[in-house]
Amino acid sequence: MTSLKSNDNFPSHVAIIMDGNGRWAKKHNKPRIEGHKKGADNARNIIELFIQYGIPFITLYVFSTENWNRPQQEVDNLLSLLEANLDSGISIAMEKQARIRHLGKTADLPQNIQQKIKEAVETTRNNTKINVVLAFNYGGRDELVEVVKKIIAGGIKPPDISKELINQHLYSAGIPDPDLIIRTGGEMRLSNFLLWQSAYSEIYFTPVLWPDFNKKELDKALKSYRQRQRRFGRLVEEG
Repeated sequence: MTSLKSNDNFPSHVAIIMDGNGRWAKKHNKPRIEGHKKGADNARNIIELFIQYGIPFITLYVFSTENWNRPQQEVDNLLSLLEANLDSGISIAMEKQARIRHLGKTADLPQNIQQKIKEAVETTRNNTKINVVLAFNYGGRDELVEVVKKIIAGGIKPPDISKELINQHLYSAGIPDPDLIIRTGGEMRLSNFLLWQSAYSEIYFTPVLWPDFNKKELDKALKSYRQRQRRFGRLVEEG
């Protein structure tokens, strides 16, 4: 599939809603945390494929603002898993020249997680091979509320508010909008993910559970994307 690297109709930014870890665990008669561990391992495999394919941006929906409503034990397990993966992920990111970036509220996170995220972002800041964007404690509606608060606090008058201004105040400022959003696990909704940024994203849904989403499944998603014609509201002239 190396020919995809030079194809003009190839996404530069793919965002993934990694759904299905819990169901994978249930299917294999394992605790839910084992599904999340398997999902985290698979995320590294998929990032490696993105590096091979030359896709410069990948955003992973790791933990939503609504996930705090899950049982406390599962929340604690997810936080511990994130901390462990950030610890080992920094050295891997440096080896692979991957830049780690974060979307979401850090102030609501435990202090140790805040520190780990800050360390990962700062340590990998100058890496240029791929941008790995982690949406952790992220919600699209919360993001837009924060944008409004910043604009009001800045004393900006209504006539001066533009799409460009809003882009500058998003968590994702400086990151291109996703060309393609993939959701695994069979659900067909965005679940509060990149609501502003996804206005013209192509969306690919698959019933495959995230831990089982492999190279073959990624290639299917990329092939589907390549077959689409992105018009951004415009008409395409015949010929």
